[in-house]
Amino acid sequence: MPNRSAQDLVGLTDMRVPFTLLVICGAISGSATLLPVDAADFLDQGLADPIDPINLVAPPVVIPSAPVKATLSPSDVDEAQDTAPAMTVVPPPKIKTVPSVVRVITGEASWYGPGFFGNRTANGELYQPGTMTAAHRTLPFGTKVRVTNLWNGRSEVIRINDRGPFVHHRVIDLGHGAASSLGLTASGIAQVRLEVLR
Repeated sequence: MPNRSAQDLVGLTDMRVPFTLLVICGAISGSATLLPVDAADFLDQGLADPIDPINLVAPPVVIPSAPVKATLSPSDVDEAQDTAPAMTVVPPPKIKTVPSVVRVITGEASWYGPGFFGNRTANGELYQPGTMTAAHRTLPFGTKVRVTNLWNGRSEVIRINDRGPFVHHRVIDLGHGAASSLGLTASGIAQVRLEVLR
């Protein structure tokens, strides 16, 4: 073999790189011509479908269990029923109905007290200190009336159980408890608004 100079060797190695690249490019292009690929190949393999993450989760494993057999005797059942707490029945909620106002009357109110304690009212009740009752000339016994003292704004619901007042310009005669609650005992009289409730 003849001796080659260093220049010849460098030139030879310079030629190898392009030659290698040419071979690689030819292999790639040749394989493309030898193995044509189209979209149908991907569809046949299912490679074009997106991956659903739910399909990646393994389904839960259900382990069948042996049926449980009851081992209670009738006496055990009776004992369990005797010791079981009683079922609590919840009562229906109480609905507080707001009474409607049938009639409004304004005028002067008075009150009656100590001299009448122990007497019978017109409906037969015993008149006592502290009662939230009143006398009216025409309202039926048992009628509820919301009385508002217009001088101080206090208001109470009072039950009619007596007849009066017998002074022409007064509209109601309050019992002792009602007069005290409305702040009427010191003045003796006051302008009031009566709201007759149903």
